[in-house]
Amino acid sequence: MKRSRDMEKRSEVNSVIDELSMLVIVKPGGNHEAAHIPTKPFLSLCYLVLQVLDKIGPTMVVLRQDVQQNIKRLEVMYESNTSLNSNLVEILKSEASKGNARKRCSCSKAFVWLTRSLDFSSALLQTLAKDPQKNMEQVVQESYAATLAPWHGWISSAAFRVALKLVPDSKTFVDLLREKDENCDTLNEKMQILVSLLVPFLEDIHCILKVYNLDRLKST
Repeated sequence: MKRSRDMEKRSEVNSVIDELSMLVIVKPGGNHEAAHIPTKPFLSLCYLVLQVLDKIGPTMVVLRQDVQQNIKRLEVMYESNTSLNSNLVEILKSEASKGNARKRCSCSKAFVWLTRSLDFSSALLQTLAKDPQKNMEQVVQESYAATLAPWHGWISSAAFRVALKLVPDSKTFVDLLREKDENCDTLNEKMQILVSLLVPFLEDIHCILKVYNLDRLKST
């Protein structure tokens, strides 16, 4: 699934804002049968997260590989029948009814872990938006502890601890996120806008995951 050239020219922050501004999720409410998460825009958002992880550096290589693998799993499912698979909730419903949702290579499991990777990115950007000067290693560690650590097994947790020392300093990371000639105040404002869109978006997804009893899945 290729992104447009226009999106490639823009910074990751701007692109995520654009993507989130167009994304509409229908929450379960009283009728979870009507819930809807559009597949293609969700995958586009996950691709943008990959670019943010790249800027953090080698410490995120394990998480990046996991995100890429899960994106590919959902892409294959989507491209096999775009008309039937345009709503991720339909996939969750189908796999749950067949008892396949918790299997190792299920699309449901891929979706859960992509959501958690978005949680991590959201927490990281939210912290930096509040305090751009905060120690980057601490920012990454706190974001990981709040989002991914509760669900990771000891192997993933150990790999993260080893690689944590490789994160860039905060200034380097912020500079990598900025567009050419963009000042830090402007970037900070954009990051705050991004977080204001991403947080409620993820809250809606977690509501849907709870409906299908997928919110407590741990890595195997």
